[in-house]
Amino acid sequence: MYEAPDRYKRLTAARLPGGESLGLTNQVGDDDGSSPLRDIQLMSRGQLAVFFSAANIVSMLCVCAAVWPDVSSLYLAPWAAAVIGANLLATKFAQTQAITHVGRSGRNVPALQMTGDVVVRAIIWLSLPLYLFPSLSPSDQIVVASLTAAVGTAAVGLIMIPTCATVWLSAFVAGLTVELFLGRASIPFQHMLGALFTLGLAVFGVLSIARWAFEQLKTNADIGSQSESASLLLQEYEQRGVGWLWQIDADNRVNYISSRMTALLNRPSAQILGHSLPSLLGGHAELGRVLLHKQAFTSLEMELGTARGTRWISIAGDPIIDTAGRFEGFRGVGSDITEVRQTQERLTHLANVDVLSGLPNRGRVRQLLGEALRGAVSGNVPCAIMFLDLDGFKPVNDTYGHPKGDAVLQAVAKRLCDEVAGDGHVGRMGGDEFAIVIPDAQSRRKIEGLADRIIRSIAQPYMIDQTEIMIGVSIGCAFGPIDGATVDDLILKADLALYEAKGAGRGVAKYFSSELQSELEDRVRLESDLRQAIALGQFHLLFQPLIAAKNQKLVGFEALIRWNHPQRGLVPPFVFIPVAEESGLMPTIGEWVIEEACRAIATWPEPITIAINISPKQMAQPALPNLVSQALARHKVQANRLELEVTEGVFIGDSGATIDVLKRLRSLGVGIALDDFGTGYSSIGYLNKAVFHKLKIDGSFVREAGTRPENVAIIQSIVQLAKSFRMSVTAEGVETAQDFERMRDLGCDIIQGYLFGRPLSYERASELAHGLSAKQRRAG
Repeated sequence: MYEAPDRYKRLTAARLPGGESLGLTNQVGDDDGSSPLRDIQLMSRGQLAVFFSAANIVSMLCVCAAVWPDVSSLYLAPWAAAVIGANLLATKFAQTQAITHVGRSGRNVPALQMTGDVVVRAIIWLSLPLYLFPSLSPSDQIVVASLTAAVGTAAVGLIMIPTCATVWLSAFVAGLTVELFLGRASIPFQHMLGALFTLGLAVFGVLSIARWAFEQLKTNADIGSQSESASLLLQEYEQRGVGWLWQIDADNRVNYISSRMTALLNRPSAQILGHSLPSLLGGHAELGRVLLHKQAFTSLEMELGTARGTRWISIAGDPIIDTAGRFEGFRGVGSDITEVRQTQERLTHLANVDVLSGLPNRGRVRQLLGEALRGAVSGNVPCAIMFLDLDGFKPVNDTYGHPKGDAVLQAVAKRLCDEVAGDGHVGRMGGDEFAIVIPDAQSRRKIEGLADRIIRSIAQPYMIDQTEIMIGVSIGCAFGPIDGATVDDLILKADLALYEAKGAGRGVAKYFSSELQSELEDRVRLESDLRQAIALGQFHLLFQPLIAAKNQKLVGFEALIRWNHPQRGLVPPFVFIPVAEESGLMPTIGEWVIEEACRAIATWPEPITIAINISPKQMAQPALPNLVSQALARHKVQANRLELEVTEGVFIGDSGATIDVLKRLRSLGVGIALDDFGTGYSSIGYLNKAVFHKLKIDGSFVREAGTRPENVAIIQSIVQLAKSFRMSVTAEGVETAQDFERMRDLGCDIIQGYLFGRPLSYERASELAHGLSAKQRRAG
């Protein structure tokens, strides 16, 4: 494992076997020529030598100036020369030794030499004042005593060498004491007290700083022990963890690598050490680039060919910089992420493919249309989008059940692919809706012929389990960029054309034209009606039960919005929600849903919870967490009784802002569920943001699980993925007892579907919730 840095080892070595720290005064002159403490002392001594000598010389000149009229120059001149000479010579020695005696090759400076230098300078300075003190006038004695106390404070220049500082202070404390004793009859007491206070303050300050410096160095010494503990932890990481460690020198040559990595490369360590790391890892260009920049990097993923086949690894590293600032290489960690990559690839595939039909799903169709539209603009060749809605399919589900209905959808998908062949891309938008993207739609007659063939093909009977089923299809088509310059605009135009085909008796194909403008006007009227719906009380909520898989007990409800329009009647959410989002009304409607859901749950007993759907437009509102918090407070509802459901579509666009809103919501204590998981833009990266507490499996997976083993495998993967992120799992669309048992056995926690109840009115949901509460009280 990595060795502790030399400076930590040396500091650790400066401790006795019993754990006591060596005295700081023993460091200078120690046999260890590379002691970092000794180096610091010598360098500090050299840097402060000028200050220390200047303090001696200036104070000497002050004494000379004070006693000049009364003392002969025969005394003062030799004394001044001796003080100046001794200090200049000592300064030169200190600065030279700070260069020649530092580092691994530095020579030792005997402690006696250090203290001897200080003693000599102290004796020289004190010699004349002590000799002349009795003969001085009282005023001169006060000045000399004050200067003697002041020059004692110069010990701060010796602070990093406590022995020398102590010797200097001791000398001047003794000198001042003698002076004050000799002048006790002539010096006023207050002046004596001032001089003693000055020198006493210096003694206290210097010793305090010395004590602080010692604690700092002692702390550094303890780092050595901590480094040893870190080394043991790294060994434990290598032996028991899933990762491995590596280290290279400045030329990218490996000088350490874990045995786990040598096993992955199937080479002995002798064939790895000393070789280039980028070369060992397949010459990955990105790795070479980041190593060349000599900067820290994380999560660098690369493909690696091994004896066990292709593996994916992720590595991270930090540059190694020595105390002199020199680059010495890199050290870091790595891990085998093959299984994670495979899981992510499966989820990515799942995000783009409709599980039931195997066709591109809604999100992928939008991507394909976007690509076709860009090609049409650049190549000046129009593209086309066909929307297909099956006629008479709902009675198939109602009469024969979902299994046969799903079989019909699969047969429809096959016929569509056969008819379109290589001319375009067939996708399933959801339910009984399909779409066809045609990149080259230059020949309108060809498009019309294709639509006619599709109508005839879909109208042919379907034999499902010896049952003949008849359905039809209506088609709406729009051409880009003629009918629309954006994906949304083109989809809207194709949808309007499909609406006209439905109104024209079905089983026909219609193409967007100026005559469809009335449809747009109707949409505008629908938007206007939406603006008045809340004020007029046209919205209401229904509540679908959520059941615990383990004991089949009611645990909560999902709130579902409904709109009773005075003229239009019941307007389905899939009709008005897109209009509300496009017109910017969704935040207002969403705020009403939050308020009504909190109002409802406040009347129901704990621990009943309520889940509400949050649209992508709502999630884009930074004020959403504040609205939720205020609604909870207004109705005195605990945050953990409210659950917000979002679809994977919220991550399209500025996912960073979305993650921020989700985290703020999660911090309130409300639950965040990822709805319809696997049908949109799934990415394991979003699950790793630690904001979701639940995944909801789409009903299309649940219904097919009984007949498609791959669906069972997918659900198992989703459940395992959720559990690894400590999330619970809800299965939607459970309609039979077999579906329930299967989902329960696969590990789903919550069940939702017609098997346990259709959406209920508030009154009926309240009866159910309070009935459960009464049962719980009787059981208690």
